[in-house]
This record gives sequence, structure tokens and C-alpha cells, in this order.
Amino acid sequence: MADDSEDNLAVELGEGPAVEGAPLARVSARLMWGSEKSAIEAREGDTVLRTPDGPRELADVLTAVDSTYFGTRQEFENAVRDVIGHGPVPTTEG
Repeated sequence: MADDSEDNLAVELGEGPAVEGAPLARVSARLMWGSEKSAIEAREGDTVLRTPDGPRELADVLTAVDSTYFGTRQEFENAVRDVIGHGPVPTTEG
């Protein structure tokens, strides 16, 4: 039988302002690797990402990425983060 602490792994989110867009990790988890940039754009280009500068469409971010092929999820995420930046995502008062 599973330990009680294993059954309660969910993290309860607090109340607060909403954050627009999807986390990069969620978007990259939906994709297959290796993938061409054009295939990613066709499938997820209209997805809005959470970024430190506010929400941005993935297609707009990909225009600034030089790579045309991503062999791994990590390569994709690193390339996107080089464009969107690394840092906290601002919240908006709703």
C-alpha cells in the first residue's frame, strides 16, 4: 500500500493575479523530437507563451531563432529562452 505522503503530491495554488500564456515546458512537452522549426510553428505557432516581458506568440519568438531543426526538447527550450529571456514571469492584476 502506498504511503499517505505519496498520495498527496498535488501543489495547491494560491489565489492571486492570473498569468497569461502557457509555460514553455508545457508547449515543448506536446511536441516530438527531433522537429523542424517549420513543423513546430505549424503545430504550435499560435500558442501564447509566458515570458519575462509578458505574453508572446511562439511564432513570433521562432522568427528570432536561427536554428531550423531541434534534435531534443532541451535544444528547443534553450533556443526559445535565448530569445524570450530567463527570469520571473510578471503577473497581472485581474
